[in-house]
Amino acid sequence: MATYTPAETAARSGFSIDTLRYYEREGILPAVPRTPGGHRAYSDAELGLLEFLKCLRETGMPVERLRRYGQLCQVEDSVPERIALLEEHAEAVERQLAEVLAQQQRLAEKLAWYRSLG
Repeated sequence: MATYTPAETAARSGFSIDTLRYYEREGILPAVPRTPGGHRAYSDAELGLLEFLKCLRETGMPVERLRRYGQLCQVEDSVPERIALLEEHAEAVERQLAEVLAQQQRLAEKLAWYRSLG
């Protein structure tokens, strides 16, 4: 199994080393295994989770919800709760998207109006 140093994980995930530590400390990311020398050794599983956490963060999921999702991922029989949390977030993303599309339409209308002047 391949493992990655914190620096390699930061480069691959797009998160800073400080964010990786913060996510682990806050329970967003499960405790990362350590080498005999005490250094964190991230695996492809952690990288996959980090990739999804990045998606959640970039779609506006608050830290407390990220923490809850991370905690649920550490509980084997929590799939229904994970589904509920992700469905709720998906609905929020849909609302945000609708708002942005409406704002884009207003911009297009204003641009069309200005172009009609010239």
